[in-house]
Amino acid sequence: MFGYRERVTGGLEAFDDWLNSLLAERAREAGEDVDQYVVRAVASRMIADQRRVDSPVIDDLLTHLSNAGVFAESAMPSVTASITDPSRLRALYATGLLDSPPEEIYDRITRAAADALDAPFALVSLVDSDRQFFKSAAGMKITSPQERQTPLSRSMCQYAVANRAPLVLEDARADPVFKNHPAVRDGTLVAYLGIPLIDGDGNAIGTLCVFDTKPRLWGTGHVQVLSDLAALATERIFGATSDSAR
Repeated sequence: MFGYRERVTGGLEAFDDWLNSLLAERAREAGEDVDQYVVRAVASRMIADQRRVDSPVIDDLLTHLSNAGVFAESAMPSVTASITDPSRLRALYATGLLDSPPEEIYDRITRAAADALDAPFALVSLVDSDRQFFKSAAGMKITSPQERQTPLSRSMCQYAVANRAPLVLEDARADPVFKNHPAVRDGTLVAYLGIPLIDGDGNAIGTLCVFDTKPRLWGTGHVQVLSDLAALATERIFGATSDSAR
């Protein structure tokens, strides 16, 4: 599929025996053979380079890599039952926020979250039955309505929503479960901290989250600050009766 598979398999020419042995060990730990591991690493670097210069071809690059199977989705725990729970979806739809335009009140919250936690990206995300919608996004260059949402398969927030609890990942690449997430595998996300937005009936509709493309040490202070900002978001969405506002 990749054209140079035979040349890569077994090691890299420029590597000595020790480096090739370590490469093979890392590939095994990732559940891949050497060529898959190398191709994914190269693709991740391509994505990172394109993001750094705000390249207009980033979407095309992701599409081609996806079609080529470079970042084929690995098994992740299913949270479908929680995400498609009728009560949760009714609570989400009742907010009227899905597909609504940006609002400064939410943008202030995501900017404050990014600044307070020194994170390059922050989101107010809403998790639908089949997609994730960004009510607000700090640090992301969004130029069209289509860029304000992603398929649910690329959502990390769905797991915080499903568990109705903060999700703390300092280096998702080292996590036995989340290392398999598509956004982790393609290098979009390495560290993540998400607080669910929960109404007074216990329905989580989305998150306030921050994330980074490098590992982070999230302390209790970080969780508290983000929880306080999430409480502001839930008060705005639901009024003072939400769980996060109590």
